[in-house]
Amino acid sequence: MKVIESKEKRIEVNEEGFLTNPEEWDKEAAELLAKAEEGIENLTEEHWAVINYIRNYFLEKNLAPMVRKVCQNTGFQLKHIYELFPSGPAKGACKIAGLPKPDGCV
Repeated sequence: MKVIESKEKRIEVNEEGFLTNPEEWDKEAAELLAKAEEGIENLTEEHWAVINYIRNYFLEKNLAPMVRKVCQNTGFQLKHIYELFPSGPAKGACKIAGLPKPDGCV
């Protein structure tokens, strides 16, 4: 396991950068994951709109939403979501949102 830490927080991630203990997720964990695993220095309101939608959907349905749903519910086009999360909505956004790696995500 790999460890990512700041002065205030320490989290463990698997070899692909997903949280090993999803219950440790909070805003600070998301910011650590964004920087360390995805190279995103600052999470903007647009990032948080996607992250919060994905997290809430997952907590309600116990699975990650389809990309089409993310676009519909955030109002962002797919191209913009890839600009926000260069490794993609399934891998990058789900990772930062503290979800497990989605099925079908390579």
